Amino acid sequence: MARTTPHVPPTDGRSPARLITRHRATLDRALTAIRTREHWSPYPEDTRAYGPDATADGEASLRALLGRPMDLGQPGRDGTVGPEPERGGERSPYGMELGISYPHHDPAVLLPAMTAALPAWRDAGPEARAAVCVEILDRINARSPEFAAVAEHTSGHNPVMAFHAGAVHAQDRGLEAVAYAYAEQTRLPATAHWSKPQGPGRSVEIGKRFTAVPRGISLLVANSVFPTWNGYPGLFASLATGNPVLVKPHPAAVLPLALTVRIAREVLAEAGFAPDLVCLAPEYPGERLARRLATDPRVRLVDYAGRTAFADWLGDNARQARVFTAASAVNSLLVESTHDYRDMLANLAFSVSLYSGQLCTSPQNLLIPRTGIATDEGHKSYEEVVADLGAALDALLGDDGAACEVLGALIGPEVRSRVDLAMSGALGPVGVPSREVRHPRYPDAVVRTPVVVRLDAGRAEERATLLAEWLGPVCFAVAVDSVAAAVELVKETTRLCGALSVGLYSVSAEVEAAMEAACVETGVMLSMNLMGDWYISQSAVYSDLHGTGMNPAGNAVYSDGAYVAERFRTVVVRRYGGAT
Repeated sequence: MARTTPHVPPTDGRSPARLITRHRATLDRALTAIRTREHWSPYPEDTRAYGPDATADGEASLRALLGRPMDLGQPGRDGTVGPEPERGGERSPYGMELGISYPHHDPAVLLPAMTAALPAWRDAGPEARAAVCVEILDRINARSPEFAAVAEHTSGHNPVMAFHAGAVHAQDRGLEAVAYAYAEQTRLPATAHWSKPQGPGRSVEIGKRFTAVPRGISLLVANSVFPTWNGYPGLFASLATGNPVLVKPHPAAVLPLALTVRIAREVLAEAGFAPDLVCLAPEYPGERLARRLATDPRVRLVDYAGRTAFADWLGDNARQARVFTAASAVNSLLVESTHDYRDMLANLAFSVSLYSGQLCTSPQNLLIPRTGIATDEGHKSYEEVVADLGAALDALLGDDGAACEVLGALIGPEVRSRVDLAMSGALGPVGVPSREVRHPRYPDAVVRTPVVVRLDAGRAEERATLLAEWLGPVCFAVAVDSVAAAVELVKETTRLCGALSVGLYSVSAEVEAAMEAACVETGVMLSMNLMGDWYISQSAVYSDLHGTGMNPAGNAVYSDGAYVAERFRTVVVRRYGGAT
């Protein structure tokens, strides 16, 4: 962080200069991590690092918010969203009404205020912006138990998933984006002296100043499944590159992003910047506010993670903006052979169960040769593999209390309907049935174990089923004719439907090479022979790349240089005579 910071407004103790000093080591370490791809995080994953009563404190903080209005002090208020569900209020997937109301804002007032905040933020420079962003993340991190409780009661996460994906790993994704943003903005020097000889004793001397110029207002259209994990990369990539950010939360999960925006506004104001650099835009039921905002000519960047249909709509209609999307995915996993059958089954059972299959990286299509697989326990038929996976699921989820530590509450009626349809046998024979799980603390929660449906890749009607996303605790044990047929099916699925993750279990170097070639060709991450406590659905921040932008699962990557570089442009000012 050796770059000189331009003048910024002074403040009392939290000036950008002080924040740069405070967070220099963190940003430098993040820059090192994205270069080396090693394991590192400044945000502890263990709840005990946040105090002996962190979980209880987080729940108490959440309950202190319930049934109250949340005003962020933004301009252009013209109404109230919530607290009742029919007015846009949130309801926990675990059964309770949150009862929180939020101000609704007129974009005709809000957007000009955000535009007016841009020049001072732009002129502060990359280093100051990065330091302010790290301060925002630090304050969010200090409240991780609260964010975890919020994630549990807006997205239906289990406690561990809520603390990781809803809190600390989301913060990691935000910091990763800040590091990439800083690296790309400082790739060119702030100033340069250019001298060209013109003959004996003569030269042309020109001073040059390079300024990173933001595109304009950035719109974040968030989802209800992972509003922070999917939202923080775009939010902090845009903010760190100088763009004001307008956050349009999903109606079912407003609170995690409302808290985020409130903290961001507090830090910005303390650092001497206009808090309207970050604003929240909750919507009335049926308002379709995201469409209105995404096509506003003042919005120049859009980040969206969610359904492919709306991602496509944004690409077709938000023509004035650069649109970054993470869309639907159909993830495949080939089981060809294994050196540890029991560990593989345990890993598979956990992978398809985690958060009730509502992860964008959850494996959906389990491809199994119809002739069976080779294992350390001898040959196992297709039928035996399915039955043994059912036994592994029973061992993992047989106790309701233990099951609730792995599963999550189903986030909507459409997820429940998928489980019911799969259980009806309409999709294919049920290989492993789903069962209802009673949550020990929340009796109104809808929790289901995964249903495994047996499909045949050779049947056209069943092939159509596996070439669609079934978000939730539904997966398919797909009988394939051969390894070659399975590899071709993975390629077809990825090209047509998009995929974020492909898995393979094999002891054959030839099979590994074939699958690796297929995944490189179609642009999807491959995980081979995962065992123990690391699963196909996990993504290591600062090391793994989430998405490739090469298939229909989206054009955005969390994170790489391309993810941040298009959020700004560089303007050169030249001065004859050499002064900069």
